[in-house]
This record gives sequence, C-alpha cells and structure tokens, in this order.
Amino acid sequence: MTERVVDANPYPWPYDGPIDPARTALVCIDWQVDFCGPGGYVDRMGYDLNLTRAGLEPTARVLAAARAEGWTVVHTREGHRPDLSDCPPNKLWRSKRIGAGIGDAGPCGRILVRGEPGWEIVPEVAPVAGELVVDKPGKGSFYATDLDLLLRTRGITHLVFTGITTDVCVHTTMRDANDRGYECLLLSDCTGATDVGNYRASLHMVTMQGGVFGAIAESADLLKAIGA
Repeated sequence: MTERVVDANPYPWPYDGPIDPARTALVCIDWQVDFCGPGGYVDRMGYDLNLTRAGLEPTARVLAAARAEGWTVVHTREGHRPDLSDCPPNKLWRSKRIGAGIGDAGPCGRILVRGEPGWEIVPEVAPVAGELVVDKPGKGSFYATDLDLLLRTRGITHLVFTGITTDVCVHTTMRDANDRGYECLLLSDCTGATDVGNYRASLHMVTMQGGVFGAIAESADLLKAIGA
C-alpha cells in the first residue's frame, strides 16, 4: 500500500493520499467528564462508563502522534450557557424526564453547563496550549460554532475522528463534515457509545455505499501509516 495511507474500510484512506500533516486535523469530540466520568451526565443516566471510556487510551496514543506530526488538533465540548438560554425546551424536557436534567446540580456541578467541572475534558486527553477548543450547544460540532471557519482558514481538508458518543455527537459531526467536503476517517477503537449495538451500527453505516460518510480504521492502522 502507498506510504502514509491507512488500511481502512471500505477504502484506503485518504482517497487522495498520502496523508499530509498540513491538511489533516485530529478532532477529539466531547471527551468530557459529563460523558465519561463518575458523577457526570452519562453516569447519572445509569449507563456503563466502561463503554464510553473504552476509547480513551488509544485516543491518547493517537493524540500524541498527531501532536508530534504537527497536525491541527481540535477538541469539542458540549454544554450550555449557565442561564440555559441556548438549550432547546425539548432537549431540556427530555433530560429531566430521565433524571439527569441539564442545568441540575450533580456531583460534578450543574449538568452540561459551561464552566462546571463536568463540562471539562478529562485529563487523559486534555488540550494543550495552541490547540483549538470548540464549544457547542448541540450534538454536531459544526452547528452554531465556528469550526468550519477555523478549519478552512488553516487549509484543513482531512479529518480524523475520535470521541464520544459514536452514534450521537461523533456521527453527527462526521456526517456534517462529509457534506462540507472534508475527507473523513473514524477511528473505531478511539470512540464508544452507551449501547454496544448502536456503536457497531454506527461504524457499519459509515462503510455503506462505498463509504457514504468516509472510512473507518483502528488506531493501530493509522499509527502504522504515519510511522508512529
């Protein structure tokens, strides 16, 4: 296989390889305490944190390699203003209905509220100086944010995704990125969902129709391609 091309499914990634560090960004989606930490939003909903934390260790390895290569690194955080003025009423209602109301007090501060401990990114994959941090009120990282502008002003055309959850925020962002013309790769072991079936289905959906949203691969395949 061509050097610096990932052995991905359903096609070697990127389609226009080899990987160019100047045009590639690693997007780490919502590695927040609220989604993978004790006492956070996902924990309060009663889901198994092992499922959302499973991708942390491989993501840390990929993050280190991306930094060494000089890739653009983007971290996203889902959360709302303290007055919840940017939280749609139906989203707020649904969260309260399952006992994890957005804005309610919890062990990690107010749930899914910007500035609270639960909103912060976990230490294993925390941003370092100079990396982009995008705060978003919704599932997709392009919705109501300047992510597209930040990427385009840096000449980024290729995105590699890690994060949680696979079936919600990661998938929504990948779909939106694909529609915007970005060449996308989802690292299957660097993500996770609160439901194993949804996780597997989300990966499968990417590979349909010759790669309808891009491609998937394991982190080891990417690291091998870039010699890390």
